[in-house]
Amino acid sequence: MKKILLLFSLCLVVVAAKAQYQSLDTIKAPAKYDNIYVRTLYVDSADVSSYVIFVRNEVKAHKHEMHAEHVVVLEGMGMMTLGDKKFKIKKGDVIFIPKNTFHSVLSISKKEALKVLSMQAPYFDGKDRVLKD
Repeated sequence: MKKILLLFSLCLVVVAAKAQYQSLDTIKAPAKYDNIYVRTLYVDSADVSSYVIFVRNEVKAHKHEMHAEHVVVLEGMGMMTLGDKKFKIKKGDVIFIPKNTFHSVLSISKKEALKVLSMQAPYFDGKDRVLKD
């Protein structure tokens, strides 16, 4: 029992040391950027990474061979292609993209860029991105 309590206490210390807070409402894109602006939020070793991504025009069709992705739409609207399905996305939508699934998005917002939270596991380093022909 003492070992379990010690292990639990140690886990709380590790979690507390890494825990962070960020308000997504305060994250803004710079005044000038090309099509896509990516702001890294958090990286936890090789396990997971998260980003806020702004898309003015589009993200071309691609897949990730080694990781899955969750996308939460924070602002704007878009037309997403996920595998062989195409659908409209808007603020509040959550999309799960399994590994090896081609996906793309076209921003259809008139006044603002599409702003999303992207959470990827394992850690995304860009090396497993495969563009569709």
